[in-house]
Amino acid sequence: MSDNHPSLNFIEQIIEEDLKNGKNNSKVHTRFPPEPNGYLHIGHAKSICLNFGLAKKYNGKCNLRFDDTNPTKEDTEYVESIKEDIQWLGFQWANIFYASDYFEQLYQWAERLIMEGLAYVDDSTQEEISKGRGVPTKPGTESPYRNRSVEENLDLFRRMRAGEFPDGSKVLRAKIDMTSPNMHMRDPIMYRILHAEHHKTGNKWCIYPMYDYAHGQSDSIEGITHSICTLEFEVHRPLYDWFCETLKIHHPQQIEFARLNLSYTIMSKRKLMQLVQEKHVMGWDDPRMPTISGLRRRGYTAASIRNFAETVGVAKRDNIIDVSLLEFCAREDLNKVARRTMAVLDPVKLVIDNYPEGQIEELDAVNNPENPDEGTRKVPFGKELWIERADFMENPPKKFFRLTVGGEVRLKYAYIIKCTHVVKDAEGNITEIHCEYYPETRSGLSESNRKVKGTIHWVSVKHAKKAEVRLFDRLFNVPDPDDCEEGQTFIDHINPNSLVVIDGFIEESLNLKNAVKHYQFERTGYFCLDKDSTEDHLVFNKTVSLKASY
Repeated sequence: MSDNHPSLNFIEQIIEEDLKNGKNNSKVHTRFPPEPNGYLHIGHAKSICLNFGLAKKYNGKCNLRFDDTNPTKEDTEYVESIKEDIQWLGFQWANIFYASDYFEQLYQWAERLIMEGLAYVDDSTQEEISKGRGVPTKPGTESPYRNRSVEENLDLFRRMRAGEFPDGSKVLRAKIDMTSPNMHMRDPIMYRILHAEHHKTGNKWCIYPMYDYAHGQSDSIEGITHSICTLEFEVHRPLYDWFCETLKIHHPQQIEFARLNLSYTIMSKRKLMQLVQEKHVMGWDDPRMPTISGLRRRGYTAASIRNFAETVGVAKRDNIIDVSLLEFCAREDLNKVARRTMAVLDPVKLVIDNYPEGQIEELDAVNNPENPDEGTRKVPFGKELWIERADFMENPPKKFFRLTVGGEVRLKYAYIIKCTHVVKDAEGNITEIHCEYYPETRSGLSESNRKVKGTIHWVSVKHAKKAEVRLFDRLFNVPDPDDCEEGQTFIDHINPNSLVVIDGFIEESLNLKNAVKHYQFERTGYFCLDKDSTEDHLVFNKTVSLKASY
């Protein structure tokens, strides 16, 4: 198969072999099963692209199923955010289900296992159960409650459901093999008592199934053919198989692939929650967060994330992907779609001494050279302009092709200028740069054949609008935030300069009415309009620089 189809990943090879052999009636049915206990992140995006992408490729279906078996951590806020993220990425589920939809069926199957002598109620504490399981190299110790009669177990389990017992006092365990080298097979817990209100079922239940019990059976009920999980579930597969085989129900095939790990990034939902709760970030959609909502707010496009997931590919072994690849994918797409505009973020005034007083020209500027259909816009040009402070140096090094005293540059879309002198304040800081322009060098004039090595951007002082610009950098200043010395946590690796807020000058044409989502501030980077913007106060987030800076 791999020889004939070298471009197929190993999951596609499995699926194509199944289709060839007529397995599952030659159908493909996948699912994406997040727990609604937080916002999705870039790692989930890879799984979304994989599960929905496989269903689309093989004319199958992909379900969205919420693994809502832990009511103390789950919320409808997370449910809605997950649905929004999936649709924003460009996918649509065939069906939407909840593990809680199957609580009654799961309960009935648990009773069946009890009646077949394959499950029992255990009064042991969590510590006692953990100790009894032992270690992989030595057999575990059987619970003193393991040989309760079927009748007693059934009575106790029904009373657990009825709410007669307090939290933590009893659990239901599968009776499998306390000598198994796989710790997950040593009488795993199927149900625990939890008197908590569920976001969907309310207070109907006070016992809740464990993930390992609910997951495979939920797959089975939905007719899933290929249950695709990340590698940490490989050791859970024998238990997944045991439940399906023992209950004699439809048995999906679990296939594991490497999860996505990114440098300079935390992917643990628990740690992301900590960042939010301790207010190290502005919320789940903070543009520094690896959440899909954070990436969206920062200005990443859905296409760039899908392309990233495809570029990373599907592997069998865990590895760490450099976050610069994600940034590269963003640049690739933004270069095609971003509207060009000029913005000056660290301004110094440029005065053209020989430009006519009071004269204003309307110059043509290209909106997107990658898409001529977007046309041009008019940009006002006058005697006084704002330019970037970094575009001028009094004593420049070699190969500095921007402005210096006696040097010439072209003002983009406008004229060639020559710097004559500068004005400084009492502290020696440059407050004004003075120059002369050459009228015959206006861009687009056929008679202008003057060539200079440097081109800089600008904004007319008279027409400039102020805007808040948020310059985002990586949230952590080390490649592996979890690599901590004794006494440290990942919090200690937070980059104190991950957010810098400045006021810049932008073209007057930018406003909420004609705004687009993505911009390229020419010569600076890619930016997007933030949701905090108002008509009188535009806010822009930096997505990525024009080139990699690391």
